[in-house]
Amino acid sequence: MQTVSRPSIASVNPATGEVVKTFEPMSAAQIEAKIAAAQQGFERNRALDFATRGRFMSKAAELLTAEKQELAKTATLEMGKTLRQAIAEVEKCALGCHYYAENAAAQLADEVVTTDAAKSLVRYQPLGVILAVMPWNFPYWQVFRFAAPALMAGNAGLLKHASNVPQCALAIESIFARSGFPPGTFGTLLIGSAAVEGVIKDSRVRAVTLTGSEYAGRSVAAQAGREIKKTVLELGGSDPFIVMPSADVAQAAETAVTARVQNNGQSCIAAKRFITATPVADEFTRRLVERFKALKVGDPMDESTDVGPLVSESSLKELDDQVQRLVQAGGKILTGGKRLERQGYYYAPTVIVDVPVDAPIAKEELFGPVAVLFRARDADDAIRIANATTFGLGSSVWTNDAIEREKFINGIEAGAVFVNGMVKSDPRLPFGGVKASGYGRELSSFGIREFVNIKSVWIGPTKT
Repeated sequence: MQTVSRPSIASVNPATGEVVKTFEPMSAAQIEAKIAAAQQGFERNRALDFATRGRFMSKAAELLTAEKQELAKTATLEMGKTLRQAIAEVEKCALGCHYYAENAAAQLADEVVTTDAAKSLVRYQPLGVILAVMPWNFPYWQVFRFAAPALMAGNAGLLKHASNVPQCALAIESIFARSGFPPGTFGTLLIGSAAVEGVIKDSRVRAVTLTGSEYAGRSVAAQAGREIKKTVLELGGSDPFIVMPSADVAQAAETAVTARVQNNGQSCIAAKRFITATPVADEFTRRLVERFKALKVGDPMDESTDVGPLVSESSLKELDDQVQRLVQAGGKILTGGKRLERQGYYYAPTVIVDVPVDAPIAKEELFGPVAVLFRARDADDAIRIANATTFGLGSSVWTNDAIEREKFINGIEAGAVFVNGMVKSDPRLPFGGVKASGYGRELSSFGIREFVNIKSVWIGPTKT
């Protein structure tokens, strides 16, 4: 079959494989103009008070809410998530904007500290232009959870979005342009990954945040490190979902389906490795397989669809290759395990058991609707299996035993532990990981303080 060359920046409908719209990468002159505008936007934005920025951020939330249907359709068209989930994503962005509009002033207020000075305090001041390198899987939320706190802190943002969601990227720029923030305060760079290093090197760009693969994180962190610029990295995850004998197994299995196939299985914090205690393993497995078989795979624009296509042909091939390697390692497919014979990039919801915990493929991240099940003898064994990966983003634990609960909270190596619930991001809680899942935090008061100058102020006695 002849390989069809596709533009480097393009909207390709994953449900059909059709190229919808293409974009020319920005020239060096256009990139320079965007950076210059962002610097000017920063200088004006930092001079505004929190109340004014808050009004602008609230307006952004209003625009998101008013335009959520069209914004959601654009996301579904470009990356394939179900329209229902895309609408929920836009609504979450509005929630995040409201949260920081209401809380940024208190989160960045001066903090008085008692020292030997007549007065001493900590003041939080913006850094400048922040470059955000963002992925396609949550094309709005990944950006807004950076942009809302960054702009409320007085910074400016430049977005280098994934090259397959350019229309989402431009829509976000439009939202902030119409919200009232000074011109240039948030700009989109339609550039390929090769052009990112040049932007990082620019002295006006003061820091970088990236959500993406471990490879991308290592590359961007190395480039920023050479320039002595701060980075925040939110990388991949292979989150454990642990079910113990004291849990409500029926509820755990029901939640497990959503936790695995949300966003068509393409989420860093999706549950990926299901670890069940031996006494409840058979029941949990039976329930999970039944629910996976009942999932409706189809057109993501159809409200009744549970699972849409994967984002691209290459992602589909990579996932299928991982499934075959899981089988070669000893895994047994209970349902699914193959590409669906239809137009678009569809993969059957899949459940696999009996994979050895120490198999190299068992430690990889699976980005698609594939659940891998393991059995554990007890809580200690479950923690051992949960930690047997380089990743450490989120984790979900199902137990009604208080002692077990504390053991899991303290023992699992992850940035988050959710007990009797699925992992999700929340503007009120810090979000991020450990180990190869990255460093730094987004959201809450911790997220807004990542890109500020934490300045110590010491004032001696004043002579009159």
